[in-house]
Amino acid sequence: MNAIKLYHFPLSGHSHRAQLMLSLLGIEPQIEFVDLAKGANKTPEYRAINVFGQVPVIDDNGTVVADSTAILVYLATKYDTTGKWLPTDANGAAQVQRWLAVAAGQINNGPARARLITVFGAGFDPKDTIDRAHAVLQVIEQHLEGREFLAADHATIADVAGYSYIAHAPEGNVSLEAYPNVRAWLARVEGLKGFVPMPRTRAGLVV
Repeated sequence: MNAIKLYHFPLSGHSHRAQLMLSLLGIEPQIEFVDLAKGANKTPEYRAINVFGQVPVIDDNGTVVADSTAILVYLATKYDTTGKWLPTDANGAAQVQRWLAVAAGQINNGPARARLITVFGAGFDPKDTIDRAHAVLQVIEQHLEGREFLAADHATIADVAGYSYIAHAPEGNVSLEAYPNVRAWLARVEGLKGFVPMPRTRAGLVV
């Protein structure tokens, strides 16, 4: 069996989700670097892999999966031997799906977008974006009171989906100082066997 190919850009939080999940599962992929800065994602060749021109994409010996949360579901379904990363009972699966939706919605429109402004020069309104980031962080802070992980009493793909952009929120001028439960949760994710970090930039509050 050939290695899973991961079409990857190191500073993409979406891409980091896939890289992190692969590592947590003990899978070492073949990295295919996609240079977003040079528009490598906009070429006809790459659009043939992902019509939306986004990272990440995985190619699992001919099975091509795009979209970071779809990749998390695929990897957990196919390669998780513990059954914990993606619960199969109705309530467990629903709780994970809820937080995957938050990752694609409020986290994407808050912490992720704030980082796009400072790291990549995206033209979003900084104040509105930072306000959105704090709104979702306040919800997560309250949700994590008395809990160790987002969707279950153990780590799931919900935590992988939420981690990258929240951990790097300060790069978008979003302080995590007021969120001790969130910071403790980030530390728990970072303590998981197989954890790999996403490279940090010197943008925002990190400078």
